[in-house]
Amino acid sequence: QVQLVESGGGLVQAGGSLRLSCVASGTSFSIIRMGWYRQAPGKQRELVASITSGGTTTYADSVKGRFTISRDNAKNTVYLQMNSLKPEDTAVYYCNADIRPYGSIWGQGTQVTVSS
Repeated sequence: QVQLVESGGGLVQAGGSLRLSCVASGTSFSIIRMGWYRQAPGKQRELVASITSGGTTTYADSVKGRFTISRDNAKNTVYLQMNSLKPEDTAVYYCNADIRPYGSIWGQGTQVTVSS
């Protein structure tokens, strides 16, 4: 089975930056799409950004212009560069991937906390 492992979360002041990483590992697979989601306590998990195998990106309106998603196919890794962070960005960030032949899988999450 394929596993997703996120890293790069932490505590940062408003206006600062963080870069999240998500590495996919396991048996033979092909990544079709990867995305970052976030969830704050008491709120529903929401899409932050996604990227397809062809490089097409999608962003939530709330992060457009501040966050950048990218991937390194050779390393089976997706990144989320987060700049100009705001307190409302505080959440657990989860990596999600649409992987053939396994379908949709999730990482364990990494905490991002932005102080004012």
